[in-house]
Amino acid sequence: MKKVLLLTLVLCAQTLLLSAMGNKNLHQFSFTDINGKNLDFSSLKGKKVLVVNTASECGYTPQYAQLQELYDHDKNKNFVVVGFPCNQFGGQEPGNEATIKSFCSKNYGVTFPMMKKSDVKGSNQNPVYHFLTSKAENGLQDSEVKWNFQKYLVDENGKLVKVLPSSAQPLDKEITDWIEGKK
Repeated sequence: MKKVLLLTLVLCAQTLLLSAMGNKNLHQFSFTDINGKNLDFSSLKGKKVLVVNTASECGYTPQYAQLQELYDHDKNKNFVVVGFPCNQFGGQEPGNEATIKSFCSKNYGVTFPMMKKSDVKGSNQNPVYHFLTSKAENGLQDSEVKWNFQKYLVDENGKLVKVLPSSAQPLDKEITDWIEGKK
């Protein structure tokens, strides 16, 4: 009888631990945008979100054009792109928020939400990226941001569903099918 009780307690504890892991979601966060205003991610409930770390002087920088095209095409279908400028990869985002905003607007017509420049890895990692890269937080997987323009796909409930490398183009079928609900 003691063994059955002990086994039951262990199973209950495991269940509680597993349910506690990954019970966070993107909607629990807020972050300062490129204009110095707070973006409460709870305002994104019901939308699919593509989160991407960006840089203005990277070989992948032209992806801004496809990110904007994707945003323009699908923003009325409960989809949003959120960019996080970061200077941690080759010093390829050296400017301040005003410089970044001007560059994105002038060169790519960016209108999707851009956050203030921040770290996406390391000891000063911003809390949104801590959630995105930690299985204990997101419930899906651990990941490391390896370069500029790595993409994180988050569903309407704020749950991480996929991590894509920098080389994945924003208009790749895998992303467009996901937005359209085909995957």
